[in-house]
Amino acid sequence: MRFIKVALVLLVALGVTGCGKFKTYHGPEVTQVIVNKGDRRMYLLHHDEVLKAYDVGLGFAPQGDKAREGDGRTPEGNYLIDRRNPNSQFYLSIGINYPSPADIAEARALGVSPGGDIFIHGRPKKFRANRRDWTAGCIAVTNREMRDIYAMVRNGTPIRINP
Repeated sequence: MRFIKVALVLLVALGVTGCGKFKTYHGPEVTQVIVNKGDRRMYLLHHDEVLKAYDVGLGFAPQGDKAREGDGRTPEGNYLIDRRNPNSQFYLSIGINYPSPADIAEARALGVSPGGDIFIHGRPKKFRANRRDWTAGCIAVTNREMRDIYAMVRNGTPIRINP
């Protein structure tokens, strides 16, 4: 009888974790992420094929390229996905390797910090009712969408952020 109780507890525990925060993905490789800021759209591509498309929120001052820390802009240009945070305060997040050497040089020429910590991330409850563009410069999607993105996009994947 004790064995049956332990087995049931294990089955329930496995079932709960299978429905949780982390998904698995076995489809085509995401070879590039493209964000079109003007359209507020993000695309996960396998070569030229769009696998998924998402509406996104951007920095609180989304027009133009990020020039300095605190400007509320989402950077523009070519970057890489370079890290993951399963314990993000914004649900799940994947990092973008901003600032590039060119971004650093541009900020240095202005005598300012380029900022950093740019991520694609979820949307915590306290930001769900607010305006679309609310981040400090990141790219925001729903938590459900972030589960898919976190599973599909690997470190080293190129990301292009267009105006």
